[in-house]
Amino acid sequence: MVLETLRNTNYIMKGKNMKNLNATQTEQVEALFKHYGRTEVSRSEINDFVKSGEISNPSWLKNDKYKVSRGVYSLPIAGNDFSPSLTDVPLVEETPNETVEQAAFVVSSLVGNIVPEKDPVFVPWGYFKDIKKIVTSKQFYPIFVTGLSGNGKTMNVTQACALAKRECIRVNITIETDEDDLLGGYRLQDGQTVWQNGPVIEAMERGALLLLDEIDLASNKIMCLQPILEGNGVFLKKINRFVKPAKGFNVIATANTKGQGSEDGKFIGTNILNEAFLERFPITIEQAYPTNKIENKILLNVMSEKGYSKDTLPVEFAKDLVTWADIIRKTFYEGGVDELISTRRLVHIVEAFSIFKNKMKAIEMCTNRFDLDTKTSFLDLYTKIDGGEDVSSWSSSGDLEVEDESDDDEDGNVNY
Repeated sequence: MVLETLRNTNYIMKGKNMKNLNATQTEQVEALFKHYGRTEVSRSEINDFVKSGEISNPSWLKNDKYKVSRGVYSLPIAGNDFSPSLTDVPLVEETPNETVEQAAFVVSSLVGNIVPEKDPVFVPWGYFKDIKKIVTSKQFYPIFVTGLSGNGKTMNVTQACALAKRECIRVNITIETDEDDLLGGYRLQDGQTVWQNGPVIEAMERGALLLLDEIDLASNKIMCLQPILEGNGVFLKKINRFVKPAKGFNVIATANTKGQGSEDGKFIGTNILNEAFLERFPITIEQAYPTNKIENKILLNVMSEKGYSKDTLPVEFAKDLVTWADIIRKTFYEGGVDELISTRRLVHIVEAFSIFKNKMKAIEMCTNRFDLDTKTSFLDLYTKIDGGEDVSSWSSSGDLEVEDESDDDEDGNVNY
C-alpha cells in the first residue's frame, strides 16, 4: 500500500509556501509525516512521538485550526502551508481485497490482581471441596455446575479461587454473547483502531480460571469455544494469531439446567446446548441447596456482618427462616407449590431485617416478587412457625425441625 510504503521508505520532503510555519514547526510536521505516513494524526500519536524524543511538543498543532475531528489533527501539508513532493518512493497499487488499516496494537482490558476476595459470610458445603481441589490442582479439567437459582453455584467457584489465591475471570453469558464478546475484537481507542482481547483470551494468557456463568442462556455462537474446551489453543482469525493457554487455565460453567432446556418453563430463556459442546465437560456437578445446619450458619454469619453482636444475634429468627424455607422446598419438590425460597432470598430477608428491624416486613418485601396467592401462603406459613403452631400439613414428611446433622462430613468451617 502507498501509506505502508511511506512508513518504511526513505523519502525527501520539499516544502513549498512555508510562510505560516517557522523552522521548528516545519521540522515537527515533517517528522510526524515521515513517521506516520499520513496527513492526519491523533492526539495520542502526537504525544507518543513526543515521548520518543524525536520532536518537542507541537502544542501549536493541537488546536481548532488544525482539528478535523475529536482528537484528530491535520498536518499543514497539502494545500495549507506547504505541499510535500516525494522522491524515490515506489508506489504500490492496492488490491481490492487488501486491508487498508489494521489494528495498531493488541490491548488488554484487565490490569492488576483479579483474585476474588474472600467473603466473610461464606460457609462451604456440597461439592465445594471437590471444586477447590480442581482449582488448586491447576490442571485443565472443565466442570459443568448445574442447580436451581440462588443455591451458591457461582459463589462456591469464586470462593474456591479466593482460598486458592487463583485469578478468576467471570463472564455472564446471554443469548447475544458471541465470538467478539468472548475472544476479542477491534475497538476504537484514542482515535485508533486496536485489537482488544476478550475475557477468554485474557484468562488463557494469564493462566486464570474462566467462569462462564449462566451458560445455558447461550446460543450456538458459544461453539467458538470448542477447541478451548479441549485444552488446545485458539486461532484468532481477525489478527492471524494463535493463542495457547498458560498453565493453570481452566473453565467452569454454571447453569440452572443441564443444557437441555427448561421443561417446566421456570427458567425462561435457557436453551438446549449442542451435545458436542456439553460432551467437552468431563464432569457435571449437581449443586443442591445447603443443609439446614449450613444454611443456619450462613444466616448467622450475615447477621454478624450486619452489626449484631453475639448477645443480640437473632438466633431464633435465623432458625425459623431455615425451617420455613425447608418446608417450602419440600412442598415444591412434591409438586405442592410452584415457587421456592432460595438461600439467596433468605440472605436478602436477613439483610432487609437488619435495615427495617421488622421480621414480617422484611419477609413480605422479599416475597413480593411472587404472585399474591403464593406470597400470602408463604407469609401465613411463617406466621405459624413464628408462633410455634403445628405446620405439618404443609409437607407430607412432617419434618419441621432444623436437622442436627452433627455427623455431616462438611462442618462449614473455613480454614484460611
